[in-house]
Amino acid sequence: MVHLLLIWLLSAIALLIVAYIVPGFELESFGSALIAALVVGLLNATLGFVLKVLTFPLSILTLGIFLLIINAIILLLASAVVPGFKIRGFLAAFLGAIVLMLVRLAFRILVHA
Repeated sequence: MVHLLLIWLLSAIALLIVAYIVPGFELESFGSALIAALVVGLLNATLGFVLKVLTFPLSILTLGIFLLIINAIILLLASAVVPGFKIRGFLAAFLGAIVLMLVRLAFRILVHA
C-alpha cells in the first residue's frame, strides 16, 4: 500500500515537473497534479491498455514511437476531465509524454537504486 502511494505521489511530482518544462502543459496546484496522476493512471490501465493492444503491430513498425502518441492521447483525455489540468494542443501533449516518460524513468532509477 505504501508503495502504491509513493508511485502516486511521484507521478504527481512528475506531472508538475512536466508542467514546468513543457509550454502549453499547465497544472494549477499540487492537488490538481494528484488528481491528474490518478486519472492518467486509471486511463492508462483501461483505455491505454486497449489502445496499446490494438495498435501493437503499428508500435512494432514504428519501434515503439507510436506508444508516445497513445500516451499523448491519454494525457489529452485526462486534461479534458481534470479541473486545473490543461494541455494546449497535441504538440504539448506529445512533448509532455516524452518528458513524462523520462522523468518517470529517472524516478524509477532513483527509487530502485
